[in-house]
Amino acid sequence: MQTNILVCGVGGQGIVLTSKLIAAAAMAHQIPVMSAETIGMAQKGGSVFSFLRLGDDLHCPMFPEHAADIIIGFEPAEAVRMLSYLKEGGSMVLNTYAIMPVTAALSGGSYHGEEMVTYLEKNVQHLVKIDGNAAARKLGSPKVLNMIMLGLAIRQNVIPFTIEDIEEAMRRTVKPQFAELNSRALRYE
Repeated sequence: MQTNILVCGVGGQGIVLTSKLIAAAAMAHQIPVMSAETIGMAQKGGSVFSFLRLGDDLHCPMFPEHAADIIIGFEPAEAVRMLSYLKEGGSMVLNTYAIMPVTAALSGGSYHGEEMVTYLEKNVQHLVKIDGNAAARKLGSPKVLNMIMLGLAIRQNVIPFTIEDIEEAMRRTVKPQFAELNSRALRYE
Protein backbone atom coordinates (compact mmCIF):
# COMPACT_ATOMS: atom_id res chain seq x y z
CA MET A 1 0.00 0.00 0.00
CA GLN A 2 1.19 3.52 -0.80
CA THR A 3 0.37 6.91 0.69
CA ASN A 4 1.02 10.07 -1.31
CA ILE A 5 1.34 13.31 0.66
CA LEU A 6 1.78 16.83 -0.70
CA VAL A 7 2.79 19.65 1.63
CA CYS A 8 2.61 23.17 0.17
CA GLY A 9 2.89 26.78 1.23
CA VAL A 10 5.38 29.61 1.12
CA GLY A 11 8.92 29.97 2.34
CA GLY A 12 9.33 30.28 6.09
CA GLN A 13 6.25 28.26 7.07
CA GLY A 14 8.10 25.06 7.92
CA ILE A 15 7.24 22.93 4.88
CA VAL A 16 10.67 21.28 4.67
CA LEU A 17 10.80 20.38 8.38
CA THR A 18 7.28 18.96 8.16
CA SER A 19 8.36 16.71 5.29
CA LYS A 20 11.52 15.64 7.10
CA LEU A 21 9.53 14.65 10.20
CA ILE A 22 7.07 12.57 8.15
CA ALA A 23 9.99 10.89 6.36
CA ALA A 24 11.78 10.23 9.67
CA ALA A 25 8.64 8.65 11.14
CA ALA A 26 8.36 6.42 8.08
CA MET A 27 11.97 5.30 8.36
CA ALA A 28 11.55 4.58 12.08
CA HIS A 29 8.74 2.17 11.14
CA GLN A 30 10.75 0.65 8.27
CA ILE A 31 8.26 2.08 5.76
CA PRO A 32 9.97 2.90 2.47
CA VAL A 33 9.79 6.65 1.81
CA MET A 34 10.83 9.00 -0.97
CA SER A 35 10.55 12.77 -0.96
CA ALA A 36 11.31 15.73 -3.19
CA GLU A 37 10.83 19.40 -2.52
CA THR A 38 11.26 22.76 -4.14
CA ILE A 39 12.94 25.27 -1.88
CA GLY A 40 14.47 27.78 -4.30
CA MET A 41 12.22 30.70 -3.35
CA ALA A 42 11.87 29.71 0.29
CA GLN A 43 13.93 32.62 1.58
CA LYS A 44 11.80 35.16 -0.29
CA GLY A 45 8.36 33.92 0.71
CA GLY A 46 7.92 32.15 -2.60
CA SER A 47 6.18 28.89 -3.36
CA VAL A 48 7.46 25.79 -1.56
CA PHE A 49 6.08 22.29 -1.94
CA SER A 50 7.14 18.81 -0.99
CA PHE A 51 6.06 15.44 -2.35
CA LEU A 52 6.25 12.43 -0.03
CA ARG A 53 5.56 8.85 -1.02
CA LEU A 54 5.30 6.10 1.56
CA GLY A 55 5.02 2.39 0.90
CA ASP A 56 6.29 -0.41 -1.27
CA ASP A 57 7.33 -0.36 -4.93
CA LEU A 58 8.35 3.29 -5.00
CA HIS A 59 10.27 4.30 -8.10
CA CYS A 60 10.11 8.10 -7.99
CA PRO A 61 9.54 10.63 -5.20
CA MET A 62 7.05 12.64 -7.22
CA PHE A 63 3.59 11.44 -8.15
CA PRO A 64 1.22 12.43 -10.95
CA GLU A 65 -1.80 14.66 -10.70
CA HIS A 66 -4.89 13.14 -9.05
CA ALA A 67 -2.74 10.89 -6.82
CA ALA A 68 -2.31 12.69 -3.47
CA ASP A 69 -4.13 11.06 -0.58
CA ILE A 70 -3.75 14.30 1.37
CA ILE A 71 -2.60 17.85 0.75
CA ILE A 72 -1.43 19.84 3.73
CA GLY A 73 -1.91 23.42 2.54
CA PHE A 74 -0.13 26.02 4.65
CA GLU A 75 -1.45 28.88 2.45
CA PRO A 76 -4.77 29.07 0.50
CA ALA A 77 -3.45 30.19 -2.92
CA GLU A 78 -0.70 27.55 -2.83
CA ALA A 79 -3.29 24.90 -1.92
CA VAL A 80 -5.41 25.95 -4.91
CA ARG A 81 -2.33 25.88 -7.15
CA MET A 82 -1.56 22.29 -6.12
CA LEU A 83 -5.19 21.06 -6.03
CA SER A 84 -4.86 19.11 -9.28
CA TYR A 85 -2.63 16.64 -7.40
CA LEU A 86 -5.41 15.64 -4.98
CA LYS A 87 -7.08 12.36 -5.85
CA GLU A 88 -10.84 11.92 -6.00
CA GLY A 89 -12.00 11.56 -2.40
CA GLY A 90 -8.65 12.78 -1.05
CA SER A 91 -8.32 15.00 2.02
CA MET A 92 -6.98 18.50 2.50
CA VAL A 93 -5.92 20.23 5.67
CA LEU A 94 -5.86 23.99 5.06
CA ASN A 95 -4.45 26.95 6.90
CA THR A 96 -6.94 29.69 5.98
CA TYR A 97 -4.51 32.53 6.80
CA ALA A 98 -3.41 34.10 3.52
CA ILE A 99 0.08 35.40 2.77
CA MET A 100 0.35 37.85 -0.09
CA PRO A 101 2.42 36.34 -2.90
CA VAL A 102 5.60 38.17 -3.85
CA THR A 103 4.18 38.86 -7.33
CA ALA A 104 1.06 40.58 -5.93
CA ALA A 105 3.14 42.59 -3.47
CA LEU A 106 5.46 43.80 -6.23
CA SER A 107 2.60 44.73 -8.56
CA GLY A 108 0.68 46.56 -5.83
CA GLY A 109 -2.19 44.08 -6.10
CA SER A 110 -4.31 42.89 -3.23
CA TYR A 111 -4.89 39.41 -1.94
CA HIS A 112 -6.80 38.28 1.11
CA GLY A 113 -7.34 34.58 0.41
CA GLU A 114 -11.10 34.38 0.99
CA GLU A 115 -11.76 33.60 -2.65
CA MET A 116 -9.23 30.75 -2.52
CA VAL A 117 -10.80 29.28 0.61
CA THR A 118 -14.26 29.50 -0.99
CA TYR A 119 -12.95 27.75 -4.11
CA LEU A 120 -11.49 24.94 -2.00
CA GLU A 121 -14.72 24.60 0.01
CA LYS A 122 -16.56 24.00 -3.28
CA ASN A 123 -13.97 21.65 -4.79
CA VAL A 124 -12.54 19.51 -1.98
CA GLN A 125 -14.78 16.81 -0.58
CA HIS A 126 -12.79 16.27 2.64
CA LEU A 127 -11.57 19.73 3.69
CA VAL A 128 -10.50 20.59 7.23
CA LYS A 129 -9.76 24.28 7.83
CA ILE A 130 -7.95 26.11 10.59
CA ASP A 131 -6.56 29.60 11.02
CA GLY A 132 -3.17 28.15 11.81
CA ASN A 133 -1.58 31.54 12.36
CA ALA A 134 -4.14 32.44 15.05
CA ALA A 135 -3.55 29.05 16.66
CA ALA A 136 0.22 29.61 16.62
CA ARG A 137 -0.26 33.02 18.27
CA LYS A 138 -2.35 31.35 21.01
CA LEU A 139 0.51 28.94 21.61
CA GLY A 140 2.98 31.82 21.74
CA SER A 141 5.08 31.30 18.60
CA PRO A 142 4.50 31.70 14.86
CA LYS A 143 7.16 29.02 14.33
CA VAL A 144 4.82 26.19 15.38
CA LEU A 145 2.42 26.57 12.45
CA ASN A 146 3.94 23.49 10.82
CA MET A 147 3.37 21.34 13.91
CA ILE A 148 -0.24 22.55 14.20
CA MET A 149 -0.86 21.62 10.56
CA LEU A 150 0.92 18.26 10.85
CA GLY A 151 -1.00 17.32 14.00
CA LEU A 152 -4.30 18.19 12.31
CA ALA A 153 -3.33 16.14 9.26
CA ILE A 154 -2.46 13.13 11.43
CA ARG A 155 -5.88 13.32 13.10
CA GLN A 156 -7.50 12.87 9.66
CA ASN A 157 -6.21 9.24 9.69
CA VAL A 158 -4.71 9.55 6.21
CA ILE A 159 -1.08 9.73 7.31
CA PRO A 160 -0.10 6.38 8.88
CA PHE A 161 1.55 7.84 11.98
CA THR A 162 0.59 9.01 15.44
CA ILE A 163 1.47 12.22 17.22
CA GLU A 164 3.88 10.13 19.30
CA ASP A 165 5.65 8.93 16.14
CA ILE A 166 6.24 12.55 15.09
CA GLU A 167 7.37 13.50 18.59
CA GLU A 168 9.96 10.71 18.45
CA ALA A 169 11.17 12.02 15.07
CA MET A 170 11.32 15.53 16.58
CA ARG A 171 13.56 14.33 19.39
CA ARG A 172 16.12 13.39 16.76
CA THR A 173 15.65 16.51 14.63
CA VAL A 174 14.52 19.56 16.63
CA LYS A 175 16.46 21.35 19.37
CA PRO A 176 15.40 20.06 22.82
CA GLN A 177 14.32 23.50 24.08
CA PHE A 178 11.53 23.52 21.47
CA ALA A 179 10.22 20.00 22.16
CA GLU A 180 7.49 20.90 24.65
CA LEU A 181 6.10 23.77 22.56
CA ASN A 182 6.14 21.64 19.40
CA SER A 183 4.35 18.81 21.23
CA ARG A 184 1.63 21.20 22.37
CA ALA A 185 1.30 22.43 18.78
CA LEU A 186 0.95 18.88 17.43
CA ARG A 187 -1.92 18.34 19.86
CA TYR A 188 -3.63 21.70 19.24
CA GLU A 189 -7.36 21.35 18.49
